[in-house]
Amino acid sequence: MSFAIYDEKPWLARYPEQQQHQLTPAYDNLLEAFRARLNDAPDSTIIQYFDGCITHRELDLASNALANALILGGFQPGDRLGLLTQNDPAFVIGLLAAWKAGGIVIAINPMNKERELAYILNDSGAKALLCLDELYSGSVQPALATENSQVLICITYSALDYQSLNDKRILDADSRVAVPAGVLSLSQIVQNSMYQGDAALPDLQIGSDDTALLAYTSGTTGQPKGAMITHGNMVFNAYVFKDWAGLTREDVNLCIAPLFHITGLIAHVATSLLVGCRLVLNHRFHPEVALDIIRRERPTFTIGAITAFISQLNTGKVQKGDFNSFRSIYSGGAPVSAAVTEQFQAITGHYLHNAYGMTETTSATLLVPQGSTAPVDVESGALSIGVPVFNTMIRILKEDGTAAKPGEVGELAVSGPQVMKGYWNQPESTASAMKDGFLLSGDVGFMDENGWVFLVDRKKDMINAGGYKVWPREVEDVMYGHPAVREVAIVGIADDYRGETVKAFVSLKEGMSATTDELIAYGKANMSSYKYPRVIEFMKELPKTNTGKILRRSLR
Repeated sequence: MSFAIYDEKPWLARYPEQQQHQLTPAYDNLLEAFRARLNDAPDSTIIQYFDGCITHRELDLASNALANALILGGFQPGDRLGLLTQNDPAFVIGLLAAWKAGGIVIAINPMNKERELAYILNDSGAKALLCLDELYSGSVQPALATENSQVLICITYSALDYQSLNDKRILDADSRVAVPAGVLSLSQIVQNSMYQGDAALPDLQIGSDDTALLAYTSGTTGQPKGAMITHGNMVFNAYVFKDWAGLTREDVNLCIAPLFHITGLIAHVATSLLVGCRLVLNHRFHPEVALDIIRRERPTFTIGAITAFISQLNTGKVQKGDFNSFRSIYSGGAPVSAAVTEQFQAITGHYLHNAYGMTETTSATLLVPQGSTAPVDVESGALSIGVPVFNTMIRILKEDGTAAKPGEVGELAVSGPQVMKGYWNQPESTASAMKDGFLLSGDVGFMDENGWVFLVDRKKDMINAGGYKVWPREVEDVMYGHPAVREVAIVGIADDYRGETVKAFVSLKEGMSATTDELIAYGKANMSSYKYPRVIEFMKELPKTNTGKILRRSLR
């Protein structure tokens, strides 16, 4: 079968009437975009950090100072700067500074332990590291001492910088750590620059095909791989969020997703740098702190994992009108069930738009259009993840590589300006992931005749119960419909008779109860006999990644 059904792009009919179908970015890189916004309004606020404000001019000067410090320390064009931070201004300063020095950024999960950090620093050949001061003695110092470390410059910063609120729920006013010997201080670098003036930065030409970022995958199928994200990838997907959500300089971008994660980096940082709108940071996500910030700053746009939104609802403190300032709210990084979107809308009055993307696709490839409600597949109960965004092609591939018909399940493959140029120093992995110009996602799903895409699950998560395929996502979506279920994760466990059987890990809503028999009966009444959970295990909290995605592999 040919790929004609995809070449016809039926999803374009789902776009709003006035929505363009193609994008042509005005900039080759985000540094150009930031400098344009700097020239337009140098004294407008670009970063809001608790009670502290940073203007475009101040961000430019701080990143100039850091870029010069890196160059003085031996950092050269093409070198890599690791950013080991929380959602702090230092991340944005480091991002711009690396590019101004001609370098490549490595966004690193601050939850990484010594072994994980050492692997990423050594694999990337990082020459410099900017890190949160409280992490230095724990994971950083021993990682830098490993035999293969090439880090020449280490710079620390404090989460207390650029604010004075010291919210005790997430910031410790006594947590500022003294700068160790041989380590530089970001605040001192910036302060010295204020007194001494900026040295001239090199006049570098940054092309759209040049690598801007190494974004390491989670490593669920082996060691993490560094996805090489280009400047063109980043600026394109910043435009996607800008134009899809209709963002302007007057918008307020609330940062919920972690900045080290591709979603936070692009939807929050890159988009604000492109548009010039205020980026609201708050160190790390805390549901009650986030609610207070929403009431105080009145944001208009945000995106986060569904678990972040669930945790806000579960505080019991969401009041009518709290979310009224928002014009668009998106959820990405983890599956969203129809039942949860209905609960969210009932409480907040806002529809939660689905978003789908990967590290390798620089975040978004499919989004639910503004003003649209994603359909629910009648057979599986799956909520659509949206339609392909501007300039983007998809295919659903059967196991033999041929095209799946509408409604037929296969692997999702993506092609577009946001797809990475490959994995760092891993040509074989790159070749196996990229086929005929399309990136193989590893996600299984289907497209309906109207161009809506539905995910079934990850290929590796499929459960084989007595010869029947069971997709955990479908079972989870059903179980979320039980009024007492707060979170649920489905895995396959060994079974002497069926080979595998279905197990549910469940956390319950506060103040509500349910028994094992009750949940099994609910599942049995709402899905085929081979699909419903035979085993239930209750947990207070399900294990999650730092981005809020439930860790099925840990539960297995």
